[in-house]
Amino acid sequence: MSRYAALSREQLAVLVPELLLVGQLIDRSGMAWCIAAFGREEMAQIAIEEWAASSPVYTRRMQRALGYAPSEPGQGDVVTIFKGLQLDIGAPPQFMDFRYTVHDPWHGEFHLDHCGALMDVESMGEDYVRSMCHDIEDPTFDATAFASNPHAQVRPVHRPPRRADERAADGRPHCAWTVTIDPAHEPAEPVPALAQVAASRAAGLELDPVVPSGEGRADYAGALVSDLDFRAFSHGALVRIADEVCLQMHLLDLAFLLAVRARAASPEQAEEIATKQLVGIAGVAAARISAALGTGPLATLALHPLLNPAAYVVTSSGPDSLTVTASPAHEDGGWLSLCGPGRTRPLQAALRAVDPHLDVSVEGTDTDWTATVVRRDQPAPVAEEVAVTRFSTGAGFAFEPRRSLPITPV
Repeated sequence: MSRYAALSREQLAVLVPELLLVGQLIDRSGMAWCIAAFGREEMAQIAIEEWAASSPVYTRRMQRALGYAPSEPGQGDVVTIFKGLQLDIGAPPQFMDFRYTVHDPWHGEFHLDHCGALMDVESMGEDYVRSMCHDIEDPTFDATAFASNPHAQVRPVHRPPRRADERAADGRPHCAWTVTIDPAHEPAEPVPALAQVAASRAAGLELDPVVPSGEGRADYAGALVSDLDFRAFSHGALVRIADEVCLQMHLLDLAFLLAVRARAASPEQAEEIATKQLVGIAGVAAARISAALGTGPLATLALHPLLNPAAYVVTSSGPDSLTVTASPAHEDGGWLSLCGPGRTRPLQAALRAVDPHLDVSVEGTDTDWTATVVRRDQPAPVAEEVAVTRFSTGAGFAFEPRRSLPITPV
């Protein structure tokens, strides 16, 4: 059973957008170290490969989980694509403020009234803006759309870099794109790593289906809506969404690791970069989860994407400890393989985000270990990796209430 099942429907409606935002911040944590190790251009290639190798896998998973998969594989329409974006860690609500227009099943548009990712890189200069808004987005938007229909193309109407007067006014959408599905379009070429990610335990993990019961909708069939209101979903649907969003993060990380290992000078360098990425996101994720739900250290750890979903990471909890046993996540060699005896920094970062006086002692083997929480007299400083991730405006981003309205063709 999912660990998220113990939460109320109201708590889950708060948690799900938090998890989506945390997933987007993974790159804020990882790419700084890729720039330092390989330079800006290689960082952009890593980003392309990680998203293009993971988003087609997790997009199809979410389609099946929430009942909006096309009746025939690869025959999805514009609405299918837009629903997927609303449930994608690459487009967390409000922080990446997508606004959708549907003209007919094969033609649509979206624009971003606010792009948190742009806010994070704009101060770094036009080269970084072009890397993100041109070099990375062109192939990765098509790769995500490919999951719904191989003949879909996403093309820019306008996009950054912005002129100084545009930045000062900030009144124009940050970018705008068309989405067109045409059988004459040549399908996007999958990146080689997609096959490896699709073969992972995370990609094929079976989760409990959503059983219609209680209040709220059990699926996302039917109309596309703006500002997806997670409070409208049932408890069971929200549990499944939370688990799927955590799997999105694991799949993204597996693709990230493949891209980094292909460039690293040694396995040790690849592991160092991967650990820095995990430490940074572990701390920021724990801080946001704890603040959103008011959870203490161990309860926050139990809900942390590092250790979820329960079918992927097998754990049990004691009064002051957490035990991990051999799990499918170990077989994939992603985040969980960077935790255990002698590898305590990710767990430390998560616990100290809730209480800086906490530490952790880990005993056992690489796959079977127990982490015991220890309290120190002096608070620990913020880890460098967490401080780097907090550079993102997403670390302190606050969600606001929004009305959810049906989007009809215009």
